[in-house]
Amino acid sequence: MAEKKTKIVLDADVINHFVRGGQLSLLPKILPEFQFIVLDIETTNSIDDNLAYDIGFVVADRRMNIYEEYSFTIYDIFAREKELMQSAYYSEKIPMYQQALKNNDTKMAQLTTVRKILHKLCKEYGIKKIYAYNASFDYRGCNKTLRYITKSKMRWFFPYGVEICCIWHMACQTILNTSSYIKFAERNGLISEKDNVLTSAESTYKFLTKDINFIEEHTGLEDVLIEVEILKYCKRQHKPMRKKLFNE
Repeated sequence: MAEKKTKIVLDADVINHFVRGGQLSLLPKILPEFQFIVLDIETTNSIDDNLAYDIGFVVADRRMNIYEEYSFTIYDIFAREKELMQSAYYSEKIPMYQQALKNNDTKMAQLTTVRKILHKLCKEYGIKKIYAYNASFDYRGCNKTLRYITKSKMRWFFPYGVEICCIWHMACQTILNTSSYIKFAERNGLISEKDNVLTSAESTYKFLTKDINFIEEHTGLEDVLIEVEILKYCKRQHKPMRKKLFNE
């Protein structure tokens, strides 16, 4: 006879009690398969050789409660590769990052330090999945940046065995393929130069919120927060869908 599993539901107030009591690390033992990370990066250099200067991520659960959030400006690229930073697609945001650092809204850190923090969180929370909107871009960028700054002494940014999941893949199967989204995009000019419907996180979030004036921040952590909302919508559809970046 199969073992009967007990369903445990914790609301935000209960989670806050764990936080205030300094016992947040107990939650993975209660909800061992519920936690995951949502991550986003901003990069410089070419798309094929993207180097991350901003990494943001949150630890969340299936109810989309956020346990921890992190914003890192990567010292190895932002501070040491000034010429590359001047050519970054969003180079005009450099003063904004400098102000954010002064305000402690983001922390300057070496990429290897950020990697250690990510690995530590995955171990503490028992995390088996990391989500990103354009997961191939984020996965490639994190690995390429690590190999660049360590001269390939370290090659893999993400913990071994953790699945990389693509929110864009999920959105394509639940949002972006619907007639309501296509009509919304056509009505509001969300069309590319090649006459294709836009499928970016910004366009998707505009549709979900019906806020056509929404502009994506294009900073790691702020973008993660809208990606969490897109992921929430996708999961609430309760339908089989492709999630993993690899091996599917």
